[in-house]
Amino acid sequence: MFIRMHERLRFLFRQESQPVPGQLPSDQTAAHALRPVPQFLRDNHISIDEARLGQIERSIRENYHTGWRSEANYSAEAYQEDLNSHLNLRLIGDRLTVVPWLAAAQPLRDQRVLEIGCGTGSSTVALAEQGAKVLGVDIDEGALAVARDRCIAYGVTAEFRSLNADRILEAFVPGSFDTIIYFAALEHMTIAERLKSLGSAWAMLASGGLLVIIETPNRLWYEDGHTALLPFYHWLPNELAFHYSHLSHRGNFKELYREYDAPSKHHFLRRGRGMSFHELDLAIAPAKGLEVVSSLRSYDPVSRGPYSRLACDYKAILERIYPDIHSAFFDEYLDIIIRKN
Repeated sequence: MFIRMHERLRFLFRQESQPVPGQLPSDQTAAHALRPVPQFLRDNHISIDEARLGQIERSIRENYHTGWRSEANYSAEAYQEDLNSHLNLRLIGDRLTVVPWLAAAQPLRDQRVLEIGCGTGSSTVALAEQGAKVLGVDIDEGALAVARDRCIAYGVTAEFRSLNADRILEAFVPGSFDTIIYFAALEHMTIAERLKSLGSAWAMLASGGLLVIIETPNRLWYEDGHTALLPFYHWLPNELAFHYSHLSHRGNFKELYREYDAPSKHHFLRRGRGMSFHELDLAIAPAKGLEVVSSLRSYDPVSRGPYSRLACDYKAILERIYPDIHSAFFDEYLDIIIRKN
């Protein structure tokens, strides 16, 4: 995922310094630039010195970049990109795009937020500095260690628990959260985990609460820009995708999956497989009846990068095939806010 994040941040910085027109669907012909972050959000951004940034970097190296994520498994350039992404680029991106989008749907201050898949805590800090009461869960102990160190460095308060996403209903009281966020998380779960976790999250949301899915690759899209970086990869069944991964040019990926045994299959699925509205149909309710508050692309059409003409045409085809469903379910990535009525 760091490849896409790195490219997106370069795009965002370009938009801030020199706005350019976005290539939009045919019904949105006006030029759009990245929305400026509202001042009331900017006022809450916390700056840290080099010493505290260095503490976070050491934590990433010692706790997160271990095992299959060790520096030795990357090229020098790829490792530096991944390190920079976890060190500060993700936080910058969350402040520029995700937090303003969420705040436009519902004020963040004093919101009870469950962040599923909090990772190394960049998004946690971006939410907590805006006054949200964040509880982050993840199954990656190393990532959680970095998340705790990051919050200490930034001087924000958040709670963290090591917990699989399909166990949340057992751990928390229904109605105890105003917002539940899956931040680049659902694609790393098995189908059984997704269905159970989504159903549990819906049950735990307070009335009027928000279910938020962020940066999850859409299995309906024709190209995978998340895991294998190959065309049609989302459409392949798991076993074929496992073997086809050898043709990917992505390092620390194509060389890892050789024998299709139980441990390798599980690790492979954790790397990321696309999701679509079908999981919501099964876990919550028919997607065509859900109240979609907004998508990130509708909030700011160029925040994820402008669509090519091919992408615009492809999305239009999907919309014609299933006109009763919200267009956000046909974007390359699912970035959707859904309200529970």
